[in-house]
Amino acid sequence: MERRRILVVAAALVAALGAVLVFLYVRGADTRAEDQFQTTDVLVATQPIQAGETIEAASSAGKIIKKAVTNNSLLPDHQVDLAALSGKVALTTIYPGEQIISSKFGTSVAPVSTLQIPDDKIAISVNLTDPARVAGFVNPGSTVAIFLNGTDSKAGKPFTELLLPQVTVIGVGSTTPVSTTTTDQTGAQTTEQLPRTLLTLAVSQQDAQKILFSQGNGELAFGLLPASGKATVKAGVRTDFDNLFG
Repeated sequence: MERRRILVVAAALVAALGAVLVFLYVRGADTRAEDQFQTTDVLVATQPIQAGETIEAASSAGKIIKKAVTNNSLLPDHQVDLAALSGKVALTTIYPGEQIISSKFGTSVAPVSTLQIPDDKIAISVNLTDPARVAGFVNPGSTVAIFLNGTDSKAGKPFTELLLPQVTVIGVGSTTPVSTTTTDQTGAQTTEQLPRTLLTLAVSQQDAQKILFSQGNGELAFGLLPASGKATVKAGVRTDFDNLFG
């Protein structure tokens, strides 16, 4: 008898729990159906809004309208009017059909660099003559070896040595004539106009420091490497008067 009573009570509890679960499911289904069919009028772009364009200019040009959007499609920071975005500009291009959201508007747009800089590199520029940049054959995307023409600080002897074996050029800037004065062994000076061009490189911080130091204490020259990448350049081979003809 006692066992029977326990079974009856357990069955009643299971039935009650089932009823509660069914109630919660039906309620959730009603909510989902409500969100699916109920809508909210929000601001939506009808034409591309360019980065830097003010919200007022976009609205005046007819690029923004109010449109009914189902509640389950609303973005977290959707906008129902322009008041909160007054005086702000688009931070990125907004395309037709996109909801106007506050996270895509701000007070100013940071200029976007057109240089394709790898994530683990930084960009620096060097100023080279035409001969030092392989007579103008170095272009964005070229791979070059960088040589240093300098003077040994201890021995006081001039030398040429490979500084970096492989560097990527990511930009070629303007060319400007620069006056260069050279002095021969007799002390006579000659001044000539040489065109110098800015070339931008993608390098690590350590290589950037090597290049900048070398540029301030000697002269740099590029060696253009083949596109195949099969050229071999060796570091640590210094050329000076002692081994020039060796």
